[in-house]
Amino acid sequence: MASDAGETSDLLRRAGGGDPQALADLFTRYRTRLRRMVRLRLDRRLQGRVDPSEVLRQACADAAQRAREFAVAAGVPPFLWLRAVTGQRLQALHQQLLGPRMGDAGHEVSLYRGALPLANSVSLAAQLLGRLAPASPAEEQAEKQVRLQEALNNMDALDREILALRHFEELSNDEAADVLGIDRGSASNLYIRALKRLKDVVSRLPGFLH
Repeated sequence: MASDAGETSDLLRRAGGGDPQALADLFTRYRTRLRRMVRLRLDRRLQGRVDPSEVLRQACADAAQRAREFAVAAGVPPFLWLRAVTGQRLQALHQQLLGPRMGDAGHEVSLYRGALPLANSVSLAAQLLGRLAPASPAEEQAEKQVRLQEALNNMDALDREILALRHFEELSNDEAADVLGIDRGSASNLYIRALKRLKDVVSRLPGFLH
């Protein structure tokens, strides 16, 4: 553990000096977390057509090329900087494959460190379904997902986003606050409120665990 911490500290020092290889190595350390974000925010129309691994490969190359930019971004948490770079690559991919107007909608609630595609209700519903509903035949399961999507669509966009950040991307409260550009207390209160609203929404749906 001490050795790993020392290696991370060395990578951060070198990356802070503008070393592209150190930044690429840091990207590798955060790869699992970054993949979680890509899978959650990849537009549903591209699922099955776009390999998240390819998005991550391109994003890693982007990060290495922007090493000097990272070096002057004083105080920016490395993971959040790499997450933003990865999100920008994903957004560019959406624009390339789905048209330039994709850049005008679906952005993260805050433009902090560059807009990312929003976690849409389809992705969130798919993630939630296995946790909130008992296993059932495929047709019934699909119907439950549609009901859950409709319920999520009726939730406030900021509530959906804080759930995506905290519950699915598994960001810490401090990280979520930084992403949304709000203070830590507000982020915590927002998450608690969103969880309560999600529970209220699910409680009104038949066939779900209450």
